[in-house]
Amino acid sequence: MELSAFAATTAKPRPQSRPDRLGSLLLAGPGLLWLTLLMAIPCLSLVAMALATRGQYGEVSWTFTLDNLKRLAGFGLFGWTPDLGLILLRSLLVAAITTLLCVALAYPLTFHIASRRPSVRVFWLILIIVPFWTNVVVRAYGWLLILAPQMPPARLAAYLGLIPEGAALYPGSLAVYLGMTTTFLPFMALPLYASVERLDPAIIEAARDLYANSLLIFWKVALPQTRPGLTVGVIMTFVPAMAMFVVTDILGGAKNMLIGNLIQQQFSQARDWPFGATLSLALMFLTLLSLTFWRLRNPDKRESS
Repeated sequence: MELSAFAATTAKPRPQSRPDRLGSLLLAGPGLLWLTLLMAIPCLSLVAMALATRGQYGEVSWTFTLDNLKRLAGFGLFGWTPDLGLILLRSLLVAAITTLLCVALAYPLTFHIASRRPSVRVFWLILIIVPFWTNVVVRAYGWLLILAPQMPPARLAAYLGLIPEGAALYPGSLAVYLGMTTTFLPFMALPLYASVERLDPAIIEAARDLYANSLLIFWKVALPQTRPGLTVGVIMTFVPAMAMFVVTDILGGAKNMLIGNLIQQQFSQARDWPFGATLSLALMFLTLLSLTFWRLRNPDKRESS
């Protein structure tokens, strides 16, 4: 019996016949076509655009050069400058802080929802999804109204001496992170809730019977079991937060340049599409590098076992 089971597990897979391969191709064909049209071709277009040059009047000249890569490295008409590197690092920092804030808020929120009755869970999930029904610009201007001088948050801050009397809570870092966190919190909460809902309560009760405190239960029991949802949430939050420029412009007063603001300017006011494409590729590379670092720091135990 054991030998037959071992033989069954180690047997080579049967090669697919021609009808099987045709069926697999028909099933995967629409998805592959979708990825090719909306991901592969645009990425290749960005590579070609990044190697082009800007014409005298803002048009794209298909004279291939590496000047845009030199500008990306900080070399310009007046020598080397660290400004672009600082913009990239600032964008990375804003995206990382936004992701951490979303994680810190999403965990207690999802645990609260998972502990409610099924009918109440639906109500809470609808509240999380509701922000998707409004544009991010509308939500950013909503924060301008909430943080205005005559509203309670600004009055409380003035009473505590944190801001001058009659001043608003914007523009500033507080307003930016409030807007960024509320914008991306649903992206973190929804995949995390899918993992929290599948937690085994018996394991948590067993940890409590062994006199583990709440922090230890979360670190040793809840976090490993919810890591798949956390990974998806981090990706869905960090990637768009790196390129966000609307919230930072409206709530930050456009005081601090981020990579998303710089790309938007290259494709609009500056009319330098080749350098904008180079910056877009740099953003993609920086995002993939950050996600690779996250993956290495948080390996999937199922793969290592």
